[in-house]
Amino acid sequence: MEDPQAPARTRLVVALDGPGSSGKSSVGAAAALVVGYRFCDTGLLYRAVTWLALARNVSASYPHAVRGLVDEVELAPDEQGRLSRVLVDGTDHTDDVRGPDVDAAVSAVSAIPELRLALLDRQRALAMTGGIVMAGRDIGTVVLPDADLKIFLEASVEERARRRTRERDLDPAGPEAAAILDALRRRDELDSTRAVAPLRAASDARIISTDGNRFEDTVDAVVNAIRDAEARRAAEPAPSRAGA
Repeated sequence: MEDPQAPARTRLVVALDGPGSSGKSSVGAAAALVVGYRFCDTGLLYRAVTWLALARNVSASYPHAVRGLVDEVELAPDEQGRLSRVLVDGTDHTDDVRGPDVDAAVSAVSAIPELRLALLDRQRALAMTGGIVMAGRDIGTVVLPDADLKIFLEASVEERARRRTRERDLDPAGPEAAAILDALRRRDELDSTRAVAPLRAASDARIISTDGNRFEDTVDAVVNAIRDAEARRAAEPAPSRAGA
């Protein structure tokens, strides 16, 4: 692991985007650990609000009511300092927010403009000091359009469905696996066509295709991209100080 106290100029803000189950959360967390950065999976914020809305019977048809749940949700660090735990009213609900009921509802909730606006400042505040990999679906295009490095992970929907099926230890030929594939296809359609912050790669993003990759291969590709960008930053002339 690299020194987390490295000079601030070389510690980057990295936007890591991609569709559901493209690996951005697990890959981003692993890459951040290697380079000594913090990691934030912004999708957990939307999942947490979605879970809370379901638990409270708050419909996505009432955007201001959904917006009102935001202040009850918090991301907390795990034992490695990654912001990968979800707290609601101080109780850990990390496992709850990854359930199939949230899978089915999160796209509709995530598309609520009032919710996206409410979470925008919180996400940007996390990135202010640099040295962070922030994963999501609109980080490079909306949340952090001036990020030092933008990466977009691509994978076919079939590959992503296989990964999620393996993660949940399901029969790949069973009905649950088929339901996962259908759900991912629906979410891709919703995410890419929504009016607010649709899923797409930023025009200046580095595209990394993960189909057929081992997990370690994709982590290495992201780590190398970060290190290359750090090296370019370090080679740039330092900005002159006013009055110097």
